[in-house]
Amino acid sequence: MSSDTRATHGERDTGLAVRTNGLMTPRRRRSWRRSWLPRLGQAALDGLLLGLAFWLAYQLRYHWEVGGDVPDLFVQPFTAFAGRTALFVFATLVILGLRGLYRLPRWTSFVDEASIIASGVTTGMALVILYSFLSRFTPSRLIFIYAWILAILLLVSERLAGRWIRAWLWARERGVDRVVVIGSGPAARRIMQYLYNHPRLGYRVLGYVDLEPPSEPLVLGTERGVVQPPYLGTLDQAVALIESFQVDEVIVALPPAHHDRVLEIVEQCRELDVAFSLVPDLFELALDRVQISEVAGLPLIGIKESRLQGWNWWVKRTMDLVIAATVLVLAAPLMLLIAVAIKLDSPGPVFFRQIRIGKGGKPFVLYKFRSMIDGADRQQETLRRATGRSPLLFKLRDDPRVTRVGRILRRTSLDELPQFWNVLKGEMSVVGPRPPVPEEVAEYQDWHLQRLLVTPGLTGLWQVNGRSDLTFDEMVRLDLYYVENWSPWLDLKVMLRTVPVVLTGRGAY
Repeated sequence: MSSDTRATHGERDTGLAVRTNGLMTPRRRRSWRRSWLPRLGQAALDGLLLGLAFWLAYQLRYHWEVGGDVPDLFVQPFTAFAGRTALFVFATLVILGLRGLYRLPRWTSFVDEASIIASGVTTGMALVILYSFLSRFTPSRLIFIYAWILAILLLVSERLAGRWIRAWLWARERGVDRVVVIGSGPAARRIMQYLYNHPRLGYRVLGYVDLEPPSEPLVLGTERGVVQPPYLGTLDQAVALIESFQVDEVIVALPPAHHDRVLEIVEQCRELDVAFSLVPDLFELALDRVQISEVAGLPLIGIKESRLQGWNWWVKRTMDLVIAATVLVLAAPLMLLIAVAIKLDSPGPVFFRQIRIGKGGKPFVLYKFRSMIDGADRQQETLRRATGRSPLLFKLRDDPRVTRVGRILRRTSLDELPQFWNVLKGEMSVVGPRPPVPEEVAEYQDWHLQRLLVTPGLTGLWQVNGRSDLTFDEMVRLDLYYVENWSPWLDLKVMLRTVPVVLTGRGAY
């Protein structure tokens, strides 16, 4: 749903398409949201803030003398830094532009945006410092450090304020993008659910288009209640619908069997200058997991291996040890209180031990605070048959086995604190796929087994993207993405996103 997918073939006015020599030639309409003006304005504001950062750094050092007294003899006018300030502003704006800061889609996380700003400002300041060193620049070097810190703080704060303003406007349907979803399968339903659940993203779902009229209304369960997206028409009517509803973006979520229609819709969106996005089907899992190389001019296609090998494994293990040891020490008093509460609430042990499957299919004992009645695992098969649930990711929203204290522990995820001991032992990681029970692994399809390539974790991508509300295949897909795209920064982002998810208890039961 990025604005980068929008065509830029001139301007267009609101209106219906006209035919010329049998070809569809839409009149162009251009919105200021799609033009280069907002990007230019954003870059200009960033430039002002970067210059302000240098000026404030000058004030901190020479006027307020932060960092030590400055004799009057050594005080330099700000004009002495004018050239360095201009170089810093120009170099940083170019670097931020090359790194795509001004072309980010709206669903980009604040952490991602802040990381681009921090790295871009750091690179820009490094160039200024290098130039000053080569030109034997003598005034206080502390100004460069102050300017670097202030520049990051100012740009990040401005982005945060902009997000708050946009979220406030979008929540009141001001400046939102009008979206039509093509398809009604699982992928299309998931997309519509997400957009209905997150109005602050600035999208308004007008409805959906399908291959043929539905036999019954499409009903979606969302955090805001049950909704019925309007059915707008068939694919043959897509062009007329896009124009008559003045659609800003089309999301194509058709199954693989209709690739020919997907290409047709994409071409129509390009002709109409309407943004489009494609949602890959779960059965196309292998398409985003291939790597292409070349030998003697012949293309070779292979499957991506896990990035958690060699040096990367040691980096991740070090992070796990530091975090686990810190949490166990700091949370020791809280864990003692939880143990007392469990004992007072219901008979049975404080800890629940369960066999789970770890890396490479190796079983291990997982520790949790007991949140169910003693012997609850022996009732699971009976409950599963009574509810008709699959053994894969078996969970009930109102499980009768959960105790009063256990319900609080599950809602806050405090029942998982003992798992940091598993992390310390190396059986688990802080971030990674959810450790399955042997009964689940027995039901796995072949492609599901690839999630066992890495050490399981306390939290992961699926926990911060829906938790128990996700289907099993969606959960595995997120796990495989993590396996193939691991980085320390990805782990940090998952940890940061876990905090609000745990505090709100979203998807936990």
